[in-house]
Amino acid sequence: MQTVILVIHLLLALGLIAVILVQRSEGGGLGIGGNSGGGGGGGFGVMSSRGAANLLTRTTAILAGAFMITSIILALQSNTHTQSTSILDQAPAPAVTEPAEDTGPAAPTR
Repeated sequence: MQTVILVIHLLLALGLIAVILVQRSEGGGLGIGGNSGGGGGGGFGVMSSRGAANLLTRTTAILAGAFMITSIILALQSNTHTQSTSILDQAPAPAVTEPAEDTGPAAPTR
């Protein structure tokens, strides 16, 4: 489930990038048409510069909202899948070996 939401999240991010780059900026940018009538027809058509701007603004808002929702869902899912474990909890218990029998000092040999 988390993988599916992550893929949707990435597609939304790419969609946001594309929609934002298409929008007309104050400096011209990659926008749809300029003042010389390029980009879709007359002043009040469906895809006129005003209509395209409204459509792109709504599309940006919808994609941004969906992006935020998927971000929250992914954050909540990653929070529930974590287990706080210590390295010491995962390590096997050391084997207890009994020390060798002490027989006392060794006798000198000559």
